[in-house]
Amino acid sequence: MRQIMYLGMLSAGLLLAGCQSAHQNAMPETTASAQNVKADAGRIKSHLRFLSDDLLEGRDTGSRGHEIASLYIATELEGYGLKPGGDNGSFLQRAPFRQASLEQSSPSLVLETAKGKVDLAYPKQYITSASAVSELASVKGQLVFAGYGIVAPELEHDDYADLDVKGKVVVVLSGKPASFPSEEGAHFGSTNEKKRHAAEHGAIGYITITTPTAEKVRPYQNLLNYIHTPTVRWLDKSGQPANVYPTLKNSAYLSQEAAEILFANADMNLEQVYQLLEEDQSPKGFALPVSIDFSKRSEHKTISSPNVVAILEGSDPELKNEYIVYSAHSDHIGIAKTVKKDKINNGAMDNASGTSVLLETARLFSQMPQRPRRSILFVAVTGEEKGLLGSDYFAQNPTVPKEALVANVNLDMPILTYEFNDVIAFGADHSDLKESVSLAAQKIELTLSPDPWPDQALFTRSDHYSFVKQGIPSVFLVPGLQSADPAVDGSKKFGEFLATNYHKPGDDFNQPFNWKAATKFAEVNYYIGLTLANQAERSSWNEGDFFGDTFSK
Repeated sequence: MRQIMYLGMLSAGLLLAGCQSAHQNAMPETTASAQNVKADAGRIKSHLRFLSDDLLEGRDTGSRGHEIASLYIATELEGYGLKPGGDNGSFLQRAPFRQASLEQSSPSLVLETAKGKVDLAYPKQYITSASAVSELASVKGQLVFAGYGIVAPELEHDDYADLDVKGKVVVVLSGKPASFPSEEGAHFGSTNEKKRHAAEHGAIGYITITTPTAEKVRPYQNLLNYIHTPTVRWLDKSGQPANVYPTLKNSAYLSQEAAEILFANADMNLEQVYQLLEEDQSPKGFALPVSIDFSKRSEHKTISSPNVVAILEGSDPELKNEYIVYSAHSDHIGIAKTVKKDKINNGAMDNASGTSVLLETARLFSQMPQRPRRSILFVAVTGEEKGLLGSDYFAQNPTVPKEALVANVNLDMPILTYEFNDVIAFGADHSDLKESVSLAAQKIELTLSPDPWPDQALFTRSDHYSFVKQGIPSVFLVPGLQSADPAVDGSKKFGEFLATNYHKPGDDFNQPFNWKAATKFAEVNYYIGLTLANQAERSSWNEGDFFGDTFSK
């Protein structure tokens, strides 16, 4: 799971009430064996043990360890009798990537101010990542402050209104206005959306400055742990990196100390800008009396890494041409550079657990005497930790017709250290998947609870969002916080993992896994897929839903 994903969760306190509702599009009766499946804890345990072993060295994208993991997953799916769904009759869809590594001694950022030149220190005062576009990235120009850098007509917000940034380097605030709706705001406030608007308005460079909110959630000092992380982008058919904006020649993230220099002699100083943010006001943009000369060097390498794709063919002559997609990311973050002893980030909970549950769910379907009406795709994706890359590659280059993808159920980092009595389906409120998930959960006496962390906008932060952006209704399923044991605090167990082992070498097989939780999670996922695959109508977005209206058209 990506580093930004669960920040702020440790403050979550109250357990939220479950919700149940009947599905007006309910599936037909299925066989007794389909209604009484039992997941095998031993199988889940063995998958998880192998996938999180030191031998795989943290399953980094493009690494030998991830290749071994992918081969293991493909072999298991083949053993269940599933059909290959990858390229050229195989179980693998191999995605090409450009891996760019920053030459740490190369960044040079000089500001020309009213008081003369200021040479900012990397990485003390600013950080920058490798460029996936140019090995030598360089930009010179005037700076223009553009507020948050957001254009959101649906929210009547346009930071570029009456602002000329053509041929300039834009300076934008991290994040979004506090008053923005959480999930829609996460979309508008994403770096990709902000860079898109900067490029479309003619900017040639992009600078982000920290804010008081950013410092509380993700302090600048913590970002220094990731300066050695390569930039990775998948390559399109012409060999160019996807989802980049080449006209933005360079970008950086400034500390508060460096940002103060930009605003020292401007229409408004940084303290005044921050005061407006405290009042939930969006400062209007203005030209800054500063120019920049900023360059860096990156080393480029072409790598590849596979998604694993398997098909369970449906039984209905017509509906078998529609597909329910289960996704789980098989990669993790590899070997740590800043840890002295155990350097292997095994990624047991993140996400060998989700991948193991995906495998067991596939096995349960393969044992059905009569298969579901629609077909089911099981996709173990690569590159999630690098920015949802493998799922984005698959969603934009599916191995079946894109219009045949009906719904996505994503499994990412289920916390399996306590037996739970409910499940959470992030994003369920946006489509009729809410009713489908609730109906499926009831089959094993679970409830569907609402999102306990709405401010985190988790609906936009895992692999399911790649499918959402292609107009496909999706949910991100995790165990809920209601423990089956009154003596166990599910919220506390959740927080303990995040505080101690998340994205650390401690996320290994030695954690206190609860295998009853693992089987229960596999079973509820089986029933969700069965419900979606057998219901009369394909899944659909709610009328007037922002994500449905934005992406499905």
